[in-house]
Amino acid sequence: MIGGIIGYGAYIPRYRISVQELACARGDNAARIADSLGLSEKSLPGPDEDALTMAVAASKNALTRADILASVLQAVYVGSESHPYAVKPSATIVGEVLGIGNHYLAADFEFACKGGTAALQAALGVVKSGMASCALAVGSDTAQAKPGDILEYAAGAGAAAFIVSQDLTNACAVVERTLSYSSDTPDFWRRSLAAYPEHEGRFTAQPAYFAHVVAATHALLAEHNLQPTDVDHVVFHQPNGKFPLMAARQLGFSHEQLSSGLLVETLGNSYSANSLLGLTAVLDSAKPNQTIVLVSYGSGSGCDAFVIKTTEQLLAVQNKARQTRAYLAEKKYVSYATYLQHLKTLHGDV
Repeated sequence: MIGGIIGYGAYIPRYRISVQELACARGDNAARIADSLGLSEKSLPGPDEDALTMAVAASKNALTRADILASVLQAVYVGSESHPYAVKPSATIVGEVLGIGNHYLAADFEFACKGGTAALQAALGVVKSGMASCALAVGSDTAQAKPGDILEYAAGAGAAAFIVSQDLTNACAVVERTLSYSSDTPDFWRRSLAAYPEHEGRFTAQPAYFAHVVAATHALLAEHNLQPTDVDHVVFHQPNGKFPLMAARQLGFSHEQLSSGLLVETLGNSYSANSLLGLTAVLDSAKPNQTIVLVSYGSGSGCDAFVIKTTEQLLAVQNKARQTRAYLAEKKYVSYATYLQHLKTLHGDV
């Protein structure tokens, strides 16, 4: 046992843009794009929403479920690929807005789409070591993609937050094991001062995503002496709607095991929040004493993998804050022109 999750929370902006709208503006075949990516629309941050505002919203939901004051937190870790400042921590801003005080550890994480799970591992480590009794880990992103690039169809937005503790008294889930799998596989990157990421298409699938996700999952199951049939829910990183389904089939998981946390079709790829939002959706509907396998993926490349066991306390907290799919269901569709205006407000000229 590594640590207990005593609170969790999600946040997804209400704005959406459809694949049809994007494809029409770009002169692409919408049906072909939707079929190849396995998604129909994506979330879009409002003009006044950045990774920090979303991180705070998700963290407040986590605090509500944990039923604790923010001042109890002794560590704050924020994972993001779209930190608003290149040099100025996001974690201290989140801590200040939540009202934690001053006596807490703070750090930012960035590892492409697994910055959020890296923050979660750090939070679990710091409570396991005894350096903090209670820690907050957040994954939050306003995912960025160059206009006209295929990544633009999937780059979404959202945040997920988890409060972890070594005291399991009020834990709604327990993290039993975690491991990571890393390599220097350059499938996706953004150079310093570059406005948008670049990607090497031929590396994206097998040498990057599948090689890492499959290897990390195999290692996790072997270390924990689990078979796929022993798992109730599995969450993989969802860069599109096809990859997690293919990974599940390769590893022997069914669509039913994957379905509770599969959000990408109408959410898009929320980068550092991606797999963590899948986990929040699973926790919203899971039953006590169920086993969850979570495997993130971050380009560059690496995976963080977790075995998580739900507890009886989960039923008491599921409805204490707004659930993930409730956020996903609230939608306001925007035109391509409005979409560009939102991006310009957030990121400058597009």
